[in-house]
Amino acid sequence: MVQEVIITYETLFELLKREKERTDLQKLEAAFFNDTINYIKDKKKIIEAKNDSVFAPEERKKTERQLDNIYRILKELYERREKKIIQLALDKSRTSSNLIDTSSLLKEEKVFFDSVTNCLDTYREAILMAVLSEKLPFMQPLESKPAELFKSALELKKPTRLVRFMFHVPKFVGPELEEYGPFEEEDIASLPIEIADVLINKGKSEEIKEE
Repeated sequence: MVQEVIITYETLFELLKREKERTDLQKLEAAFFNDTINYIKDKKKIIEAKNDSVFAPEERKKTERQLDNIYRILKELYERREKKIIQLALDKSRTSSNLIDTSSLLKEEKVFFDSVTNCLDTYREAILMAVLSEKLPFMQPLESKPAELFKSALELKKPTRLVRFMFHVPKFVGPELEEYGPFEEEDIASLPIEIADVLINKGKSEEIKEE
């Protein structure tokens, strides 16, 4: 009998660490999204609970910080999986192979994968194959604009480092006037390399390294 995986802060962190360390898309439980949503709801109940205990304000503050970290972990996990799914779609479109392993895709991710693959196939046929057939590329704009579904993932982004804060760091402004923070001890964030390196060199944070 398969043991049920219970979503906790620690398990989410380990899932992100595993996704970061390994090249292939990692397997998640089919109920991952549902379990994660329920976990977030439980955290929010703690924050919203009316409790007269003297420890209640500190407990709520601690839970709020943890919830912020959970959001950061989930965003980083999604974006790493997003990048791998798009690479799978590229491989599928370029090779037309039925041997592309999609077994690690969640059902929602499979819809995303199919949409990206179809979009790539459409443009490949309309542009590359037309030119190879000595015809000018021509195609009508797609009404649903599926390219927008994965535009953000294909944009060139600044390299980042995933770091864990060891001390409180107040809000600060980056070199391009973008705001970061504030961050608390044990907070996790994906930051541009130049900013992450400054924080690491100052002993304010440590890198979560890929192995």
